[in-house]
Amino acid sequence: MKTISCAKIGEDLLKSFGGELIHFNEKEIIFKQGDQPLFYYQIVKGKVKENNYSQDGKEFIHNILGDEQSLGDSMLFVDKKYPINAETLQPTTIIKLPKQNFLKLLEAHHEISIQISECMSQRLYFQTLMLQNLASNDPVIRLTGLLEYLKSFHSDDIPSSFEIHLTRQQIADLTGLRVETVIRAFKKMEQNQMIKIDNRKIFY
Repeated sequence: MKTISCAKIGEDLLKSFGGELIHFNEKEIIFKQGDQPLFYYQIVKGKVKENNYSQDGKEFIHNILGDEQSLGDSMLFVDKKYPINAETLQPTTIIKLPKQNFLKLLEAHHEISIQISECMSQRLYFQTLMLQNLASNDPVIRLTGLLEYLKSFHSDDIPSSFEIHLTRQQIADLTGLRVETVIRAFKKMEQNQMIKIDNRKIFY
């Protein structure tokens, strides 16, 4: 299934509605859990992780986003606070647009509104599949569900083209598996040509 390139709105259009460029250093917080969503954020250049922490301080990474991708936009349509944090992984430039201006942009450009609706529907679809797969006792099924979910945020559907920017420990934490189990399962998936491993980097 080809994924939808989510919420890539032209920089000039965003600026025409009041968007401004903001520069972040590595490990800076863009928004944090509990904040009120007041802006639309789109990455111009850089890398951002969406995460939160359990009561015992264990990190849960929801996704890692890069150039021309948006973050936290689904929260602009509900009167709820952010359930996650957004933190830069490297120096990052983001264009930030006030929520009310973003909604006016969608009213004026229905094609973008439709694209965002399609994108959010697809995110929900893949998230549901991931949760179903995480209930399996088969580690390959669990890992496949996670990889499918992560890749669904990107428009490229070419096999073995998407690099997984998570450590094996982070993948183990996300899937509830032991690191040793993750390593064995990835070797099996590589043998079955489900993934490609190059210099310890995983491609799906």
